[in-house]
Amino acid sequence: MTLAEQLSGDMKQAMKDKDKVRLSVIRMVRSAIKNQEIALGHELSDAEIVTVIQKELKQRRDSLQVFESASRDDLVQQVQVEIEVLNGYLPVQLTEEQLREIAGQVIRELGATSKSDIGKIMAELMPKVRAQADGKLVQRVVQSLLN
Repeated sequence: MTLAEQLSGDMKQAMKDKDKVRLSVIRMVRSAIKNQEIALGHELSDAEIVTVIQKELKQRRDSLQVFESASRDDLVQQVQVEIEVLNGYLPVQLTEEQLREIAGQVIRELGATSKSDIGKIMAELMPKVRAQADGKLVQRVVQSLLN
């Protein structure tokens, strides 16, 4: 089953269960996917759909920070539920320890020794962990390994 089919099935189930939050999140994701398909002119692969979901997830995390700093607990709870729903469609995330291991391997392969090599390291590392780790976490791990 493709990710698009899974989203369709989950949307139908959310309608049956009258789960308004889950339904709205799935509709939002499907809309973003449709917009991306129109922009690119073809149906999205699972990898491209994951990228769209990650973009939506990043937006929710940014909103979460803003709502937390504004002490909007009602919105914080809503966004946290949306984040949980979106995380359900992403591949299992790497732990920081697993990420350190992969980043260390890339650093050794490239022979990187200083912070000036971060760009090269990230260019090599991100395609390997794109769907499995947040870019900010990857950058933080790389920086800590180079120190």
